[in-house]
Amino acid sequence: MKRRDFLTTSLAATAVAALARSPLTAAEKSATGRDYYELRAYRFKPGAATAPLESYLAKAFIPAVNQRGVKNVGVFTELEIDKKAVTSKPLAGSPVWVLIPHTSLESFVSVSADLNADPAVQAAGTDYLSVPKASPVFDRIDTWLYRAFQGMPQMELPAFCKNRVPTRVFEMRDYESHSERAALSKMAMFNNGEIPLMKELGMSPVLWGQGIAGPNLPHLRYFTSGADLASHLAGWAKFGPDPRWKAMSGDPQYKDNTSKNTPRFLTPTDYSQI
Repeated sequence: MKRRDFLTTSLAATAVAALARSPLTAAEKSATGRDYYELRAYRFKPGAATAPLESYLAKAFIPAVNQRGVKNVGVFTELEIDKKAVTSKPLAGSPVWVLIPHTSLESFVSVSADLNADPAVQAAGTDYLSVPKASPVFDRIDTWLYRAFQGMPQMELPAFCKNRVPTRVFEMRDYESHSERAALSKMAMFNNGEIPLMKELGMSPVLWGQGIAGPNLPHLRYFTSGADLASHLAGWAKFGPDPRWKAMSGDPQYKDNTSKNTPRFLTPTDYSQI
């Protein structure tokens, strides 16, 4: 075989092999070692049933992304909290929140664009994917993409999450800012002190993410957690009066870096992996 023909054949074979690999298997971790988080909010019209979506997530979506190397998918609904009584109840009209961790942008793209073309997903999720136009499962889906903070570059799961303790609870907060510079200041405040302080006080943070695509930018979002509501609220009770937090909150370099802070309390579904 001539050298030119050999090179042409070899390059073609290499290209075919590359195309044959699963995009998620081939995807490398980001150069910085920081995760990406996709967060979806499936919103419903009043009175709509969530069962078709939850069946699809449990039987089709999560098994398929797990096979593609995406682990620890979280699925949650919101809670209404009475902090004084330390009680909770399901929030009426809650969206279904889905948290999908990725080690690369290629992983995010592949899951978002190609997953529902998989014949196995179509078979397992046929009732959801083939729903009639007259009776849609959801109203619309909101999606955000986040990049993990330097101060917490990968998701960290406490033991009660790994063991899926039934009473575990999560708090998801998003901090909106009036400018991109202010948003970077709030990120620095977390990286430089709030993240390690929350860890030290036993608030069991799970992730921090900088919003890079989606509604209501600029903002960041983070998850803290507790084995139960009482222990979670106890962590916040220690955080507020801590002198280290008071010093940070009074530091002029962090002044006016947040315009809106929205907390949401979440409970995991039975099939959530977090």
